[in-house]
Amino acid sequence: MGSKANRPELIVDGKRLDGRALDELRPLKIEASVLKNADGSAYLEWGNNKVLAAVYGPVETQPKHMADPSKAIIKCRYAMAPFSSLEEHGRTGPNRRATEISKVTKEAFENVVLLNEFPGSMINIFIEILQSDGGTRVAGITAAAVALASAGIHMKDLIYAVAIGKVGDALILDQNMIEDNYSDADMPIAIAPRNNDVLFLQMDGDFSKEELKRSIDMAIESGKVISKVQKDALRHVYQKAAERYESE
Repeated sequence: MGSKANRPELIVDGKRLDGRALDELRPLKIEASVLKNADGSAYLEWGNNKVLAAVYGPVETQPKHMADPSKAIIKCRYAMAPFSSLEEHGRTGPNRRATEISKVTKEAFENVVLLNEFPGSMINIFIEILQSDGGTRVAGITAAAVALASAGIHMKDLIYAVAIGKVGDALILDQNMIEDNYSDADMPIAIAPRNNDVLFLQMDGDFSKEELKRSIDMAIESGKVISKVQKDALRHVYQKAAERYESE
């Protein structure tokens, strides 16, 4: 969160600096199965964020002593490319933030992947942030869900994630970097849309009970758009495969 003394005016006449309404998502585009050497993959552009997700597995667990004979284990690595933002410029290797995001992402997918179908194996999820403009953890989860589905990993649901921010008394959906830096509060949330189950919720700043309820409602409503983009990306892959089959 940036200093309030230096904060730009984030909302003017009911509009945000980029012209969006308070409850409006940034443009979202997802393409599935973009990497030939991965079992599943997805490329996502969300506003100015650019994210690549890749899935490998189920494969033999390495090291072997970590294997669970009753179910698969999930490993997740979230990383920001050194060129992804001014803040990340020149930085290499894992850091505390990346480790934390990797952990919550792994735990979110453990709730939906049918791990008992792959006993003793391991599923690797890699999320690479190529360009960052706020909300990269939710963008990474949204992309990784598509990558898992494109890998044929059986799941209970195709989850999505989005963030809600707070500027003064106003709630804003899907903050960009400036809003993320200078808002009064930030709440990324991941949801399984079939029953609107909340798989993780993090909070930086304060939300009242009423603001929390409204924020979750905003996330669920925006999820209708996000889920459609995810499903359309997967549908497009199968349509292309069917067209190739018919032409042969």
